[in-house]
Amino acid sequence: MFYPTFRARRIRGKEVFRRMVSETTLSATDLIYPMFSAFGTGIRKEISSMPGIYQQSIEHIVAEAQEVHELGVPAVILFGIPETKDAVGSDAYAEHGIIQETIRALKKQVPGLAVITDVCMCEYTDHGHCGIIKDGDVDNDETLELLAREALSHAEAGADMVAPSDMMDGRVMAIREILDNNGYKNIPIMSYAVKYASGYYGPFREAAESTPQFGDRRSYQMDPGNRREAIREARMDVEEGADIIMVKPGLPYLDIVRDLREEFDLPVAVYNVSGEYSMIKAAGRAGWIDEERVMMETLLSFKRAGADLILTYHAKEAARVLKRG
Repeated sequence: MFYPTFRARRIRGKEVFRRMVSETTLSATDLIYPMFSAFGTGIRKEISSMPGIYQQSIEHIVAEAQEVHELGVPAVILFGIPETKDAVGSDAYAEHGIIQETIRALKKQVPGLAVITDVCMCEYTDHGHCGIIKDGDVDNDETLELLAREALSHAEAGADMVAPSDMMDGRVMAIREILDNNGYKNIPIMSYAVKYASGYYGPFREAAESTPQFGDRRSYQMDPGNRREAIREARMDVEEGADIIMVKPGLPYLDIVRDLREEFDLPVAVYNVSGEYSMIKAAGRAGWIDEERVMMETLLSFKRAGADLILTYHAKEAARVLKRG
């Protein structure tokens, strides 16, 4: 029987060779772990739709962050659940707000861990939208002022990086200007540059208690059918001073990750969002998939598509797998 000179299975036949010629690799240093900090003490409440993920008061956040650091994951990103909410999201930019106090605790007790903060209003407003409401919709330009104040308050508390997720036009420039004008020129901005209006966010809204009380976010988040618009959105943020550009969600938008990787020479991040996490967890618990294998395959797909950084609730589990080798 005739065979071609090249046989692909020659290399695939031994594990050592497969590892040596692997085109894409995943490391714990690629990962960022999202955490939900809740006002109060003694709080560690598992999120029903996200097994293994918790709303936690600061002392528990610090303990888990130490674990994250020891596993080799270099950074966390913080989301806050404040004591009270109001129409203008006051706790988002309060000197002693939940995130500001969490940053201080982490930088004091886990100094080697990078602390990134989500900059948005939805967790802090009583209406659940990402800014100031006027005439039934978010007022873009008034919201910019509050987002800039929020980012500055995070930098003043000791954050290593800020990550605006609101999708207001001009937010990166507003944040860059206020940081630069107040002595924080070296604080990087990781922009949620391409954030789609997605059905994959459901479990997060339970975790962050940020479900909109009316309407939805389609007037400021992107249409899932749009691809060219993603390049325009990312280019705007790059021109305004973003240091890292992000795609959110991840799995349904791997083509967008690849588009950004080919178009820009900045680092590209991707958010492996709550719905993606919860589906793997649910299928794994039902015995329908090999949960660990699917988790690692999913994370590897983000790297293969071109992502440099992956925000993922799987970060601790994946780091343990990688540590095992």
